[in-house]
Amino acid sequence: MFDHIGIFVSDTGKSIPFFEECLAPLGIKIYQRQPEWGSVVFSGQPDFPFLWVGPAGGAYYGTKVPTSERRPMHLAFMAPTKEAVDEFHRLGMECGGVDNGAPEDCGGGCYAAYLLDPDGNNIEAIYRGGVAL
Repeated sequence: MFDHIGIFVSDTGKSIPFFEECLAPLGIKIYQRQPEWGSVVFSGQPDFPFLWVGPAGGAYYGTKVPTSERRPMHLAFMAPTKEAVDEFHRLGMECGGVDNGAPEDCGGGCYAAYLLDPDGNNIEAIYRGGVAL
């Protein structure tokens, strides 16, 4: 459905390792490092869709992105198994994430867990057990 999603973070030194650790069990890894911008691209596939994570405080195509004016967002990542959801939650907690909903059966064949990343964004891993919307 998405080509890519980008989020601006206040501290890439905290946020990039957080995403790198907790997304690994979901098959999502750093696909490209962009040192010229201090950002990275995460993907589980060769090109698309992808998640871009980069620093706030600069400009984005001429629009200033001050760290004081960010808005929390919600990102939900597909997990291949319930165990991957558990591992996402465990690794995210170890890497500075805050529990925002421990792994649990959510009904309808769904199993999910939630973390707040270092900027307070709600990050979810969800296993749907083969159930489509």
